Amino acid sequence: MAVQPNQTKRLNNPEPWQDPKVKPYVSIKNLTKTFGERTAVNDVSLSIYKGELFSLLGHSGCGKTTLLRMLAGFESPTSGKIFIDGVDMTHTPAYKRPVSMVFQSYALFPHMTVEQNIAFGLIQEGMNKNEIRDRVDAYLKLVQMSGYEHRRPHQLSGGERQRVALARSLVKQPKLVLLDEPLAALDKKLRERTQLELVNIQEKVGVTFIMVSHDQEEAMTMSTRIGIMNTGRILQIGSPTEIYEYPNSRYVADFIGSVNLFDGLIVEEKSDHVIVKSTMLEKNLYVSHSASMPVGAQISVAVRPEKIMLTTEEPKGDYNWTGGIVQDIAYLGDVSIYYVKVNSGAVILVTTANFVRAAERSIQWDDKVFLYWKPESGIVLSM
Repeated sequence: MAVQPNQTKRLNNPEPWQDPKVKPYVSIKNLTKTFGERTAVNDVSLSIYKGELFSLLGHSGCGKTTLLRMLAGFESPTSGKIFIDGVDMTHTPAYKRPVSMVFQSYALFPHMTVEQNIAFGLIQEGMNKNEIRDRVDAYLKLVQMSGYEHRRPHQLSGGERQRVALARSLVKQPKLVLLDEPLAALDKKLRERTQLELVNIQEKVGVTFIMVSHDQEEAMTMSTRIGIMNTGRILQIGSPTEIYEYPNSRYVADFIGSVNLFDGLIVEEKSDHVIVKSTMLEKNLYVSHSASMPVGAQISVAVRPEKIMLTTEEPKGDYNWTGGIVQDIAYLGDVSIYYVKVNSGAVILVTTANFVRAAERSIQWDDKVFLYWKPESGIVLSM
């Protein structure tokens, strides 16, 4: 009887991090890594739960790959602890950890067939030949590569090589799979298709994935939660929705997607809203559901471009609108991005869905327009 991968859903409990009774599957405690005088990872603590697809996202050099390599055992921490399934793995060598890694380059053996590449780790462990064959067949089927057993890596496309690398990592049935920019080598369309394939495979096997990426769209599409890193620290952890809709700092708001940031002072603070005066806009900003901040505090208000409405008619009301001139229009097919220069000289981005063809648009270059947005569209961020 063929060995089948564990067919379970990614998360039986949709948000285990919200349940104090659930223990983390991977626990990183005060982890630090220095190279000479440079601190690559700075006192990071992180809890990841069984079945998650957790992404570490940040610019190059932020420390995300170093953190991943410490989890794999390829780098030794300067200080701190790493626990996997309750076991201290801090000083356990890489080959003894229940961890597999999918590298950006895939690192397939060029002289071996697909079947031999996937079976390599099982052969090294001395597994029975019949069991190896059954397990390799099962994982070839899982990644939809049945029939490719005798091909070599140079005979495969980038997406096919990525699937073989994933099968090779999963076939040993590890407790944790680490992915280092796994889709970076693929073109845009293939990358988008492979993102969903990876998620489906991860849901079927039920293994915990930790992925490093600099691609925001990739992390947002695939992840249960995301950790935003900068200069060796994790700035915010949350679901894709939380990270995008409720960033906790200017850096996170500016890093994830496009955003308009209006600097100003709080001139009124109430239990359900604040009013902000900004020299960038003609009208004050009215922001609901804001964190409590004192009058006179210097803050920024973040408003996403898709939450701003564009019109040729002057809005009514005393808040959350301004006039300007359309300076540029970027046509992206499904949406257009309007760059509107307001009287202060600031340029505000507005994203609109293209319900009509470009020639039928009522607003064009150099048109005088008005921008407005709802009170709940803004987020107050400390500077």
